[in-house]
Amino acid sequence: MKLLKEFKEFAVKGNMMDMAIGIIIGAAFNKVIDVLAKQVILPPLSLLTDGVTLSKKKLILRDAILDASGTVTTSEVAIAYGELFEVLLDFVIIGFTVFIIVKFMNRLRTKAQDSKDKTVSTPKDIQLLSDLKELMEEQNKMLKSNTKI
Repeated sequence: MKLLKEFKEFAVKGNMMDMAIGIIIGAAFNKVIDVLAKQVILPPLSLLTDGVTLSKKKLILRDAILDASGTVTTSEVAIAYGELFEVLLDFVIIGFTVFIIVKFMNRLRTKAQDSKDKTVSTPKDIQLLSDLKELMEEQNKMLKSNTKI
């Protein structure tokens, strides 16, 4: 029962919904990056390699062995480094995109938390803390001036 109660609290707090939304957006983002890498970036790279598709590049360690009728008796052993290149390209694109998004979000957060910037409306909790800080500084100055007398 305790486990169900903890799960209910977890789901009600919104953490589960945040995770679900993140997973769904991540899956959709993965599809976008996959198409970007395979359909936009890799075709020009394929032109540079004289039409060779990079995903099909491999280092053959042992050729497939065929019998007299042409059927494969022993399959080929190869290292598919072209597929690795595509996955690494996907990783670099995703990493760079996430970096840009986080940098943009941090810039917006910093700008929103700056109480002196009047072009952006400051959230009420940040504004209250800023006002409280200013009042405390003013009170400290008054107390210091009174103790020096």
